[in-house]
Amino acid sequence: MSSHMIIEHLVVGPLAVNCYIVACEVTKKAAVIDPGDEGKRILAKAEMMGVEITTIINTHGHFDHIGANCFLKEHTKGKLIIHEDDVDLLPLASEHALRYGLAVTPSPKPDITVSDGDIIEIGKLQIKVVDTPGHSPGGICLLVEDILFSGDTLFQESIGRTDLPGGNFEQLISSIKLKLLTLDKNTKVYPGHGGVTSIEREEQANPFIQEEAN
Repeated sequence: MSSHMIIEHLVVGPLAVNCYIVACEVTKKAAVIDPGDEGKRILAKAEMMGVEITTIINTHGHFDHIGANCFLKEHTKGKLIIHEDDVDLLPLASEHALRYGLAVTPSPKPDITVSDGDIIEIGKLQIKVVDTPGHSPGGICLLVEDILFSGDTLFQESIGRTDLPGGNFEQLISSIKLKLLTLDKNTKVYPGHGGVTSIEREEQANPFIQEEAN
């Protein structure tokens, strides 16, 4: 990991979403990845770190990953970013949350939409957008040097569910094989739920990947 990158991890909301604050140590600019809930706590953590939130990134548009978008937009100057193919999920978040007996604050519209290969600059850090549809139509991963923020695409020995509207199992497996397993094996994977893993570990031990390889 770059000596210029700071990563802070918070588990937020009733569905235990991994929210990450990724900051440039030199410029003190920061991105919040997947602010699913608990906006006050996320903002307090950023303030404790001494960094300025300039960017808010959703790896996809499901309600459990976007619940604090509105709060952070209101309390920071952060630009909201999501893949162009998941923009339509944002206004449906409240409806989807109700199916689980939960409530979520509606998200504002994104300031910027991205697609595969786009670069998001956070101070001196460059975050590369990697299209990985399958969990949702516009699901993305975010690559910063040797760190991959995988959203709900790839988990430790698991993968994102594909039974939600817009999900596609074959597409998700293809995304993982073609876009993620081709990365350096030492790439650390920071997923949307659960513990940190690596590309090498998942290639060797993930049962979904092993099953599709046979």
